[in-house]
Amino acid sequence: MDDMKKTYREGEETAKETWRQADGESPADAIGNAGDDIRKELGNAGDDVRRETEEGLDEDKAAWRRSDGDESLADKAGNAGDDLRRELDQR
Repeated sequence: MDDMKKTYREGEETAKETWRQADGESPADAIGNAGDDIRKELGNAGDDVRRETEEGLDEDKAAWRRSDGDESLADKAGNAGDDLRRELDQR
């Protein structure tokens, strides 16, 4: 999912820059392009931080579920849910 958002952000930015350059680049166009670059990079960085944080939390939850010995059915279901969510987010 994050890859799709990243691709969308880059396409949107490129389209805006192309549109702005169609009539020559003014100072306002340069500022707009810089703002778009910043927004794109912050969005991509936010996705990366969120993904890393969620992966760490999932690992912590899995370890906590194993801490009392053999995993119960509820522990296995929780881990499976975390794995499924992570897999869907990567698509």
